[in-house]
Amino acid sequence: MLTIDRRDFIKATGASAAAAAVGGLALPYIAAAGQHKKVVVVGGGAGGAIAARYIKRADATIDVTLIEQNDHYYTCFMSNEVIGGGRDIDTIRYSYSALKNDGINVVNERAIAIDGKKKTVTTEAGNSFPYERLVVSPGIDFRWGEIENYDMAAAELMPHAYKAAGEQTMLLKKQLEAMDDGGTVVIATPANPFRCPPGPYERACQIAHYLKTNKPKSKVLIVDAKDKFSKQGLFTHAWKKLYSGMIEWMPGADTGGRGIVAVQPKKMMVSTEFDDISADVVNMIPPQHAGMIAHAGGLVNDSGWCPVHLDTFESTIQPQVHVIGDASIATGLPKSGYAANSEAKVCAAAVVALLNDKDPGIPSYVNTCYSLAAPGYGISVASVHRLADDKSTIEKISGGLSDVNASEDTLNREAQYAYSWYDNIVADMFGSYS
Repeated sequence: MLTIDRRDFIKATGASAAAAAVGGLALPYIAAAGQHKKVVVVGGGAGGAIAARYIKRADATIDVTLIEQNDHYYTCFMSNEVIGGGRDIDTIRYSYSALKNDGINVVNERAIAIDGKKKTVTTEAGNSFPYERLVVSPGIDFRWGEIENYDMAAAELMPHAYKAAGEQTMLLKKQLEAMDDGGTVVIATPANPFRCPPGPYERACQIAHYLKTNKPKSKVLIVDAKDKFSKQGLFTHAWKKLYSGMIEWMPGADTGGRGIVAVQPKKMMVSTEFDDISADVVNMIPPQHAGMIAHAGGLVNDSGWCPVHLDTFESTIQPQVHVIGDASIATGLPKSGYAANSEAKVCAAAVVALLNDKDPGIPSYVNTCYSLAAPGYGISVASVHRLADDKSTIEKISGGLSDVNASEDTLNREAQYAYSWYDNIVADMFGSYS
């Protein structure tokens, strides 16, 4: 069970408490008349949208420009319910109209270059945007080529469905619907680190729920590059309880330690170092690194991710550039949507303070993650964090997991908490509910 009371945790992660935790964002700065500072935010997801909104909210005199190539955003969180048939794709789709109403300049173009010396961001359309502080929240891109024969073309046959784009989500859903009863669905999961550590295992549950209801002779095979995974005990308990004999997990030890190493998309075949596996549907989640603009801007190290100062999320490579969300090396926090939200608020407070010649202070951080194993069956992990004294890591100070032996009533209540969590995080991001 959680080592903190749920009511206290919700209070601690509410809007006012979150503002206080990241430097008093509830109280806007008073700037000198005529003073206008420029902040550019690249990426309009769980991190970027929050950073833009909270910077503008804290200091209305700052000119905030959000550069996001898509005019609508599909949330990765709750997309597994779309794949499993329990939610319509339109319920995870959001516009940026509320951010525009906040006074944020939203530019629907793709950022392709960052010039740290000139302090500009250039888009594919040829437009250039100057900044005094830049926030980069590009999410993830895939390490195409690390899995033999798996590239963008192969993803049209073996979808990853692991980015905020409706096309891939719907492709995987349609493949499941077209599959004959008795078929095999392979989910290939990468080695750490990757976006949303429990995501593939919640997806296995959602797919199994769809199959159990519509194609009960079918099976789900998870081919893993790892020997353990997030919320493992809770997931395996749910698999046994809800989907006995339907979900099989192949750990890294049984794959040669690398998971899937090659694919043959037209034959619907995947290979580990030991075996060739035939499937009817393949959900191929490849290895990941920071979004490409981070690479183009020189913000990554040899790991493919972006090292940052954990108190401000300012890059350790490029001054006046901050990196948040999945792309950052936020040591001690997972690559989750709510972690990105928390990082964005810490970063926003730091940016506003630095632009106003103030000390950013010492931040706190929160994370919570819900997974839906089936309708009415929710599980979660929650934690509160603080910066270590030497600023080398973000330390967990309290938190825990759902009870593996929770009652049906508790599991149903966890599912309702999951939907409330979703409604609140998207309202925080986009100013509206689904």
